[in-house]
Amino acid sequence: MGSKYTKRYSDEYKRDAIELVRSSGRTVTEVARELGISSESLRGWVKKARAAQDAGPGAVRAADDRDEELKRLRKLTAAQAKTIEILKKATAFFAKESDR
Repeated sequence: MGSKYTKRYSDEYKRDAIELVRSSGRTVTEVARELGISSESLRGWVKKARAAQDAGPGAVRAADDRDEELKRLRKLTAAQAKTIEILKKATAFFAKESDR
């Protein structure tokens, strides 16, 4: 999953950074350096924005919904994996108790 050191930027900040790249005529790397962010992050935001613009507004919403659903399902999977591990340990413990 994601690193705990990953910075989170607001959607407004991302939109402003993307607009700065589009309107300034400078490269993504130059704008990223000026803003103090990773050029790869900014490049990804710009690429995603271009894809969304090409696909239309409905596609952006659908992609965001899929991202949220994926995040929710990953959390659920992690919680279920913990539950399974606890149940395995409990099964082993009670199996030993019944042998006595």
